[in-house]
Amino acid sequence: MALTEDDVTRIAHLARIEISDDDRRAMLAQLNDIFAMIEKMQRIDTTGVAPMAHPLGGQQRLREDRITEANAREQNMKNAPQAEDGLFLVPRVVE
Repeated sequence: MALTEDDVTRIAHLARIEISDDDRRAMLAQLNDIFAMIEKMQRIDTTGVAPMAHPLGGQQRLREDRITEANAREQNMKNAPQAEDGLFLVPRVVE
């Protein structure tokens, strides 16, 4: 799928960016290179390959879930302009 300069102009308009003619031509070449790489990757046979959550097979390190600070509700509620039953009162924004 090759893009044209008109496509790049339309994309720039949708993104609300101003782009010069030189930049448009450079962007066109870069986008077409990206699409060529995607098409090349889509031609690769991946049947029998299981999806991976991480490209290197790594796992996310998780820390132990523990309480590190004391409950300071009363102190925090002193900053509230309006409060009721331990909750901040805020103006209604949706009716």
